[in-house]
Amino acid sequence: MSAPHRLDRGHTDDLMTFLAASPTPYHAVANAAERLEKAGFRQVSETDAWDAETAGASASASGGKYVLRGGAIIAWYVPEGAAPHTPYRIVGAHTDSPNLRVKPLPDTGAHGWRQVAVEIYGGPLMNSWLDRDLGLAGRLTLRDGSTRLVNVDRPLLRVPQLAIHLDRAVSAEGLKLDKQRHLQPIWGLGDDVRDGDLIAFLEEESGLGAGQVTGWDLMTHSVEAPAYLGRDKELVAGPRMDNLMSVHAGVAALTAVAGGSELPYIPVLAAFDHEENGSQSDTGADGPLLGGVLERSVFARGGSYEDRARAFAGTVCLSSDTGHAVHPNYAERHDPTHHPRVNGGPILKVNVNNRYATDGSGRAVWAAACEKAGVPFQSFVSNNSMPCGTTIGPITAARHGIKTVDIGVAILSMHSVRELCGADDPHLLANALVAFLEG
Repeated sequence: MSAPHRLDRGHTDDLMTFLAASPTPYHAVANAAERLEKAGFRQVSETDAWDAETAGASASASGGKYVLRGGAIIAWYVPEGAAPHTPYRIVGAHTDSPNLRVKPLPDTGAHGWRQVAVEIYGGPLMNSWLDRDLGLAGRLTLRDGSTRLVNVDRPLLRVPQLAIHLDRAVSAEGLKLDKQRHLQPIWGLGDDVRDGDLIAFLEEESGLGAGQVTGWDLMTHSVEAPAYLGRDKELVAGPRMDNLMSVHAGVAALTAVAGGSELPYIPVLAAFDHEENGSQSDTGADGPLLGGVLERSVFARGGSYEDRARAFAGTVCLSSDTGHAVHPNYAERHDPTHHPRVNGGPILKVNVNNRYATDGSGRAVWAAACEKAGVPFQSFVSNNSMPCGTTIGPITAARHGIKTVDIGVAILSMHSVRELCGADDPHLLANALVAFLEG
């Protein structure tokens, strides 16, 4: 299992399939769960007892488990005979991406245009959403409390840009968008805007009866498929690479190591929602989900609080998220001595003010995993004059008291509706994650 590059360009092909099938966090975790199920993992309900004495409580047994909650998934593999104090090796990621999300009263319009009222989620490059053919997807909640995924993956909406003849200064002064006035998409014609039209349309699309939907979490997405790009197809363009690339790599790595009987750690994938707006939710990294699952796993195997403390003390998390590749047109925006390149291997992300969680000992863990996998890696640090972004890394380290290292893949056009990465970097990342989880 230690041979380098066990995943190749076929992994990137599969990533593009995963991106296209995952327009929302809810679809992403459903697709991740389906892949885990095929690898022998089984879902564990949070409302069931996990203790060893409870009949049918599979959480206490060895093997692969996962918990789903909204747009988040926690999956782990317990080797046969693992002691309750066995430490974890965690790949952390997030399932959400910046986009336009439907408001509670979605039906609006003006001047003969029918529109959908949307709110801005996260920090998207707003201009990238203009003049795009957009679909609509998300989660519908029914009267009986059950949920149904919906995905209208065809041109349905569009945010039209103002013609240059009506904004002659745009080329010289730059595009200025008002988040409220300028980003409401159109989806038809008509002067009679009727409350309930959009939800009625989605009920029909989903084969549901009228009035069955009482709640919804809906968002727009570009319907343009991911694609290889460049003379030699050495690049990939596609949506939601930040951060479904890491979710996909984490699933691939976890299923690759599952079945190993001599793993020194319990490998874990933790893919959270709401990273793009601060992670403060019951499905975000700043919520109790991860800690609760890991603690219950310790106790389900007969462990005590002392075992839990020992397990957490020996645990390491790789917070995997995208980072910035050096931009050929804006090289001055980057640190002059740190220029990560696409297809140069994954990046180690460092910030001394703890916007990233990496320290020297964490770097050593990451370097050892990359060496074992035969994968090169690069270092990323922000230009001192540019504010540094952050990730789930510092949150995970502070909330759970576990060593965390920030890593990822360097891309261009981060937070655009369509981002750009190197075609080799996804499988290089996945191979490094395999080596990390193996210990």
